[in-house]
Amino acid sequence: MHSIQDVNKTQQNSILSVQQLSIHNEAQSLVQKLSFELAAGETLAIVGESGSGKSISSLAVLGLLPKNLQLSGQAQLNGQNLLTMPQPQLRCIRGDKIAMIFQEPMTALNPLHRVEKIIGESLLLRGWSKAKTRERVIELLHDVGIPEPEQKLKRYPHELSGGQRQRVMIAMALALDPDILIADEPTTALDVTLQAQILKLLKSLQQSRKMAMILISHDLNLVRQYADQVIVMHQGQVVEQGAVEQIFNAPAQNYTKDLLNHDFGEALRLDPQPAVLELSDVGVKFPIKQGLLNRVKDYFVAVEPLSMALQQGQSIGIVGESGSGKSSLALAVARLIDADGQILLQGQDLNRLSEKQLRPLRSDFQIVFQDPFSSLNPRLNVEQTIGEGLSLKQMSKAEIQQRIDEALQKVELPVSFKSRYPHELSGGQRQRIALARALVLQPKVLILDEPTSALDRTTQRAIVRLLRRLQQEYQMSYLFISHDLQVVKALCQKVLVLHHAKVMEFQETAQLFAQPQTDYTRKLIEASQY
Repeated sequence: MHSIQDVNKTQQNSILSVQQLSIHNEAQSLVQKLSFELAAGETLAIVGESGSGKSISSLAVLGLLPKNLQLSGQAQLNGQNLLTMPQPQLRCIRGDKIAMIFQEPMTALNPLHRVEKIIGESLLLRGWSKAKTRERVIELLHDVGIPEPEQKLKRYPHELSGGQRQRVMIAMALALDPDILIADEPTTALDVTLQAQILKLLKSLQQSRKMAMILISHDLNLVRQYADQVIVMHQGQVVEQGAVEQIFNAPAQNYTKDLLNHDFGEALRLDPQPAVLELSDVGVKFPIKQGLLNRVKDYFVAVEPLSMALQQGQSIGIVGESGSGKSSLALAVARLIDADGQILLQGQDLNRLSEKQLRPLRSDFQIVFQDPFSSLNPRLNVEQTIGEGLSLKQMSKAEIQQRIDEALQKVELPVSFKSRYPHELSGGQRQRIALARALVLQPKVLILDEPTSALDRTTQRAIVRLLRRLQQEYQMSYLFISHDLQVVKALCQKVLVLHHAKVMEFQETAQLFAQPQTDYTRKLIEASQY
């Protein structure tokens, strides 16, 4: 525990002092009496499950909360209370004194603007010349580790990789040299090697600029090597607070111990079964078109030809860094993009079928995406979402209702959820609904594309347990795409490792972890251990 002298010293050096911050709406309290001191150059981590109050607390400090929420308490910056400050004054604080980088850069970056404008906009608004702004943007891109920054100036967000988008967002946040950087889940959607790179980058930028940082995360193990102090939140309340060594070496609360728990259990042991899906020389390439006539000049290879078989009741993990070809392979198997080679589903080659011939077979292979919020229609409630695929089948209303109820029970959600809309659900609940929508069609193969990456550790464990149970009870087969090797280890019997479109290795899970065949796989395993 800190002594009184330590606390007084921290308060004297503090650049941001939050005291008794509480947030509530008409129905409930969202944050209760949050207090902390943040000193220059220090990193404070706020951790907890989805909905624990982590992000909303930081949005309150920046004056970005919806008007229907009530605030009390103080957030003192240079002797001024941010919570009572009028919006025109707050606009001068944002970016200049306190900047924020968000979890999902694709939604935070304007898709209509090029990189140069995205990063330089705040500088131009402050009267900088175009030439000086461009010079500063190039310097910022260089600082955040983007090679050949001049070539990236004219690119749009969709033309960048996930890691590059995250770096552009960091550059945008750093443009005005803020005193405090709030990083809200800055690595959640990235693979393990990129996670380490981005966090090291943030740490080095913080040290070189003497900047304070609030790191919001659901992963306690990730913040261990980057934070000085930690606040653990649960359902709006501070469960535990203290120096990082104290929280990790002697956690006082069961909730904190649960967040620290990395054990996802073990994958099921299977007896040999017949193959439900066989890939033979399946490859994916995209045409590169140029010129006025838009002629194909060359091809970009997303997946080099590969072969494998997925047995009934088996789960194969597909792992690799961002851009390795994982998702392209998943989309090819689901016949959502074109691919070469044979894709045999129970003996039928999907690549030889027309869209009309394919339609009745689509219920046999379903796909669940990484972000359920963007894959669920916000205008449909849970009942309509799950039942949408059944409406195409010749079934009575009573049968459809029964199947929807069964699907909800399979994913361990109450039937009363049928009337809810996506925005009324937590991240874990939305992912369960996306799973129920796929399961209701009773598929033979379920393709899961990063289904747990945006979820906190406790919710991840619950989803993995659920998938394992469904695999056991219904003999379901999974193609499980993930950058999280701990989750893959707990669910998959075999692992395929992809790197720059090539298969690096494909072997039994236990064998892969015990004796990886390539340096690349070893690096992935090391990064997953943090």
